[in-house]
Amino acid sequence: MNYKIPIETSARHIHVSQKDFELLFGKGAQLTFQKELSQPGQYLAKERITVQGPKGHFENMAILGPFRPETQVEISVTDARKMGVPCEIRQSGDIENTPGCVLIGPTSSITIPRGVIVAKRHIHMTPRQAIKMHVKDNDVVFVITKSYERALIYGDVVVRVSKNFSLAMHVDTDESNAFANQEEPYGIIIKLHEDASYDVHTWMEELLEGINR
Repeated sequence: MNYKIPIETSARHIHVSQKDFELLFGKGAQLTFQKELSQPGQYLAKERITVQGPKGHFENMAILGPFRPETQVEISVTDARKMGVPCEIRQSGDIENTPGCVLIGPTSSITIPRGVIVAKRHIHMTPRQAIKMHVKDNDVVFVITKSYERALIYGDVVVRVSKNFSLAMHVDTDESNAFANQEEPYGIIIKLHEDASYDVHTWMEELLEGINR
């Protein structure tokens, strides 16, 4: 049985540590709640900052709460080119050996040595939903989308499973524009092979060699 997975566009944003936030906004400063997000416990804060790279910058970048152990800036590939930073596609939290940038707040500016990533497209789901869809945490799956004249299949989609999640697939603005469905964006996990988890690069190599599973 297939299940509709809502697809949400995750625009550029920043997760910030409390230490860095206080440097940017003043000692003792706290995030100010503005709006709940789809994932339980996550919210949009009222505060905004400027993010500066070697070639370009973005003003009024949204900050998402709550505080994280380390500051992480999530952008698209297009954004990375504008900023002039290497494009590092990573899962959230995996920031080792990633580029840094300058963060500019109302109190001061700081330079973070790492933390700028392009987030891997991923699906949040509960353990119950994972069982029903025959996947598990960190599986890499294919998702087909419905869109007028621009339907496509996403490969390399990481499944993230937690009892604290709400079902949603997150893509960045580049990926969202690629299939252009604004009315009811959703996708369905498809099994192109025997297992839902299958490396797209291996599949391409097999097709080039004439192997069809």
